Amino acid sequence: MSNREISVENLMKQYSGGVTAVNDISFRVNSGEIFGFLGPNGAGKSTTIKILTTLALPSGGKATVGGYDVVHEADLVRRIAGVALQDIGLDPLMKPMELLSIQAQLFGASRQQAKARAQELVELVRLTEAVDRRVGTYSGGMRRRLDLALALVHKPAILFLDEPTTGLDPASRRDVWEEVRRLNKELGMTIFLTTQYLEEADELADRIAIIDKGKIAKKGSPAQLKAGVGKESINLAFDTRDMAEKACDQLSDMAENIQTDRDMVRLYMSQAAQTIPAVVNRLQSANLNPISLTLTQPTLDDVFLQVTGQRLTTEEDKEKVKVG
Repeated sequence: MSNREISVENLMKQYSGGVTAVNDISFRVNSGEIFGFLGPNGAGKSTTIKILTTLALPSGGKATVGGYDVVHEADLVRRIAGVALQDIGLDPLMKPMELLSIQAQLFGASRQQAKARAQELVELVRLTEAVDRRVGTYSGGMRRRLDLALALVHKPAILFLDEPTTGLDPASRRDVWEEVRRLNKELGMTIFLTTQYLEEADELADRIAIIDKGKIAKKGSPAQLKAGVGKESINLAFDTRDMAEKACDQLSDMAENIQTDRDMVRLYMSQAAQTIPAVVNRLQSANLNPISLTLTQPTLDDVFLQVTGQRLTTEEDKEKVKVG
């Protein structure tokens, strides 16, 4: 299939009570690219992916997946798109060959064809050594790889991954990254990726769109987005949010762009390293002493903060807050 594009034009989704989850967004995902779709909780990210995977109807606008309209040709969209959602619904008592064979038969394969396809996929996602084990004994990373295999049963041209590594340890997360890269490079698959890890988007995505309050706030390659923030940043941590805000007021004329995030102040500018002595002197004169000072190149975290005014909170961050 030559058309592996995703096209979204003026897409809208409104719920009862006047809530607009997706507000007139437009973007295009090119054939064979990995496209990162980022946004804070409640920004419209999940609603968008539900519309594109035919799990929800739009209120207005148009979206096509592989050239097929998600409303009027939903059956055809499901035929050429694979979907791996956040929640993995795998029967813990079954083995991978059983699950994959059943999935293949649901897509019309004979028993013999289903068994052959299941074997191919077990090898593709590197689960051959665990093929005789029940899924309930699998690690989180192995479950994610099996979930990917289930999404690939019908040889989709386009793959939707909704936060595929949430809750995984760093090693398992990188295993999934490697698998996604391989699917993209070896099979030419277009991959639409939502994630709560900015490092993941930076590592995998050819281009990124950030959605905020139902609208697309920024689009571009990771390098383009980071370059738009500035070349370097001076990062100052303070004991309290109040001190950070006072420091921001004191330093506002020294940076091309300045932002506060809780007890942290970031100054974005060219030749930031040379400006450090002047920044320290200004703070000392105002009796504002930072507890740490670092100099960094811009990251997608900086882009996200600049665009949305907040950091992208992961499940791990939420757990830390609960523990604290």
